[in-house]
Amino acid sequence: MNRIFGGNRSRQLAEMEKNEFDVLIIGGGITGAGIALDAQKRGMKTALIEMQDFAAGTSSRSTKLVHGGLRYLKQFELKMVADVGKERAIVYENGPHVTTPEWMLLPFYKGGTFGAFTTSIGLRVYDFLAGVKREERRKMLSREETLNKEPLLRRDGLKGGGYYVEYRTDDARLTIEVMKKAIEAGGQLLNYVKAEELLYEDGKLAGVVAKDVLGGGTYRIKAREVVNATGPWVDTLRELDGSRKGKTLRLTKGVHLVFDEARFPLHQSIYFDTPDGRMVFAIPRDGKTYIGTTDTDYSGDTAHPLVTAEDRNYVLAAANGMFPDLKLTEADIESSWAGLRPLIYEAGKSPSEVSRKDEIFVSPSGMITIAGGKLTGYRKMAETVTNLLASRLLNNGRGPFEPCSTKTLPISGGDVGGSRQFPSFVKKMAGIGADLGLSPEAAEQLARRYGSNVTAVYSRIPTIEENSHGLPLELHAELLYAIEEELAVKPVDFFIRRTGSVFFDIDWARRWAEPVIRFMAEALAYTEEQKRDFTDELERELTAAASPKKSRKNKR
Repeated sequence: MNRIFGGNRSRQLAEMEKNEFDVLIIGGGITGAGIALDAQKRGMKTALIEMQDFAAGTSSRSTKLVHGGLRYLKQFELKMVADVGKERAIVYENGPHVTTPEWMLLPFYKGGTFGAFTTSIGLRVYDFLAGVKREERRKMLSREETLNKEPLLRRDGLKGGGYYVEYRTDDARLTIEVMKKAIEAGGQLLNYVKAEELLYEDGKLAGVVAKDVLGGGTYRIKAREVVNATGPWVDTLRELDGSRKGKTLRLTKGVHLVFDEARFPLHQSIYFDTPDGRMVFAIPRDGKTYIGTTDTDYSGDTAHPLVTAEDRNYVLAAANGMFPDLKLTEADIESSWAGLRPLIYEAGKSPSEVSRKDEIFVSPSGMITIAGGKLTGYRKMAETVTNLLASRLLNNGRGPFEPCSTKTLPISGGDVGGSRQFPSFVKKMAGIGADLGLSPEAAEQLARRYGSNVTAVYSRIPTIEENSHGLPLELHAELLYAIEEELAVKPVDFFIRRTGSVFFDIDWARRWAEPVIRFMAEALAYTEEQKRDFTDELERELTAAASPKKSRKNKR
């Protein structure tokens, strides 16, 4: 069924071992995905391996905004604001099913970081640098207009607000759609494959010894160029290469809390400053409100950063400071997540002051490392790295290659006629889904989640027997699609990266965990040990995401 599991998985790895690639990318987050797509579309024979699931690290645990970095104006990082600001619209246009314009309200208070003048000037400069289209340019609001937009705001000292557009995204699904587009273009991309050893020829990096984390076995994958796009692990790979010198990573942790809208009925996305000078987002999404983030140095388990009591208390204090009538407590938290930012170390700076700019390092062995950067700028970062790859490959007799095409290339699911046509596309597809027996709500949700790929989800519905496996029709169809087309191998892949339900609908995830595990175990021929291990892994993730009080209640 799934072409990357069991025998099919080992066959694909054996095929990768037989080939020599132009480019091997290590790391399956948004940066690696972007490079894989750009390189493959230019005509480079490209492979990518990821030791966990795609987007399992930073790329599923961000603030879930493709945003222009307004706060970087304060640090005078004008080029970054200009670059990522322009990229927002490109990411949106190429994948309107995973990116949504979101009007953001920036309230300003007496004695706060921002005032009417600084907010107005800052947003005007932001509009100019980011090339914001006319209908999305900033507006300045009076105190009364600001409260009309969001009545929950603290009234004491409120003077007004700035109103401007950011873009909300599903970071994990964005990554997976880029991965799928790279595979569609002919790239060979595989999750749960770990680079355990680097291979050299005459001192030049020539590939890796890779381990199949799920099926066992090791494979030698050869490539003319190797890219280290491992995010928080880039220094680990540089160490393996003997090239961890000069600039190094500084990991910082960001935490977000999720509340049901009944307890936190936010109408309007808010961007506000805290008494210690941090900037925090509060964003309504699909019946929930999420708020974050923290920014603290981190030195723990890179693969499993956790939300601590201190983290929760900080975000709760920020929430109650801006929305005092709510009186939120730990018991109100429905779920949460923690993610790491792989920043480039700068001596003497606090975590919030460290630049989010990206940098490329080339080691003596030829390993290309891309470090730092922001989700918003992934495509431009990939273009820069792929330009370097093209130059190096041309110097070694490969090529010529096509120019970069990703600026106007819809990602997988993005063939909906452009962002302006997306609403009518959703309406049409929701009608088709209803004709297939789905509820209007379920059909619309699938159309929004999968974009033009919703037809592939729908195509599985006629094959599903009534009440099969005890799963609702829409869940059964998207589970089949996730397994067969999106390389979902474990239950956590489906519940975290393919649907986001562990973070945004944890009760739903708990409700359907057992039947989904049974279905995947049968479809993917899990051994009893795998089934037990994958079940335990999902339970750990659910426990980590839930608030402590809810987690203890569920265990009872």
